[in-house]
Amino acid sequence: MKKTLLLSAVASTIAFAGGDIAPVEPVVPAAAAPAACDFWGSIGARYEFIKDSAKANKWGKDDNTWKTTVVLGVEKALGYGFGFGAELAATSDLGLDIANPKYGEDAELSQLYLTYTNGNTAIKAGRQALPKSLSPWAWSDRTVGRLDNTFEGIVVVNTDLADTTLVGAWIPRAGDKNNFGPVNGKNNKGLYMLTAQYKGIENTTLTGSVYYIPKAGANKAVTSVWGSAETKVDNFNLGLQGAYAKRKGTKATTGLAAYVGTNYEGLDAKLTLAYLKNGATTLALGGTSAFWGNTGYSSINGKGDGSIVGVGAKEKIVKLDLGYNIDGYGKVYGGVAYDKVSSSNVDKILAGRLGYKFNVAGVDAKIEYRYDKVDYKQGADHKKQTVRLEGIYKF
Repeated sequence: MKKTLLLSAVASTIAFAGGDIAPVEPVVPAAAAPAACDFWGSIGARYEFIKDSAKANKWGKDDNTWKTTVVLGVEKALGYGFGFGAELAATSDLGLDIANPKYGEDAELSQLYLTYTNGNTAIKAGRQALPKSLSPWAWSDRTVGRLDNTFEGIVVVNTDLADTTLVGAWIPRAGDKNNFGPVNGKNNKGLYMLTAQYKGIENTTLTGSVYYIPKAGANKAVTSVWGSAETKVDNFNLGLQGAYAKRKGTKATTGLAAYVGTNYEGLDAKLTLAYLKNGATTLALGGTSAFWGNTGYSSINGKGDGSIVGVGAKEKIVKLDLGYNIDGYGKVYGGVAYDKVSSSNVDKILAGRLGYKFNVAGVDAKIEYRYDKVDYKQGADHKKQTVRLEGIYKF
């Protein structure tokens, strides 16, 4: 699947075509040569067997889920630096009575944007996805190939400075297919973002982002600041990240995370440690949190950003991810995350996964088992087990 070019690099300019002009004819400016469309898309399916202690607490169709998706996208240069892109996405359960809840059928125009490129500056306006690497607080993820959430606004990318990518954005509307609207209600003044990413140091990436919403809940301004440094030393990958989000007049949410990872003869390992102090503002403004301490593969906690714990709660997170590439046969992977919570009714969270992913006949397939458990100080604990079967064909 092609990824939209204007948020990762400046689009290349389109070639101009001309020809011999007869002396008796007036000279006309060269016209932009037509450019072929760039199409992309995917067809995906996912079935999940679920056992949930908060429901029937048994394996059965009543809690299982089933969905298929189709995504079709196009991007075309129009000439003189202009272009456009669009993406259509649809979900269906194909009418098969094999799971409940069923997803039914729906479709949406998930992306629709215009682009303009001039030198090392690119502008993208309209409904679009935002990349995690350049927008950690508000970014777009995909489920079974389909975008979970998108953003409407204007994004400007510039690469004039050596080894540096600058991104500025104004986003007045955001959401998913079920809830898309103004970022901050009737007094919508949008969300402002500025990101700088520097790769001028060998094997190192430095990224900083600042977000500002003039009027959010209760007409209070919200500010969020993110920074990260990632590098490679010999055979070790190292990273350090800080995150901050605060609505005026409320307690701030802060997070600090670090990781160390390595790769050796097909085996990769990554250990992440994180500390999170939850305030009134989440570290996941749409989509999954880009905070490294999120448990990610937990379907109960989901984001690891304080979504189920109380204001002022503190979290200490340890996460280990392992993977092994089997040459020609795919990859076996797994992980476990432990989240100790204080100052909340939640005591601790345990999440784990074990899976195998491979490619067969052009289909990216996955078989995965997930285990989630939330221990409460009061009330019954919550356990959930999931077996996921998934396949996505990208074109």
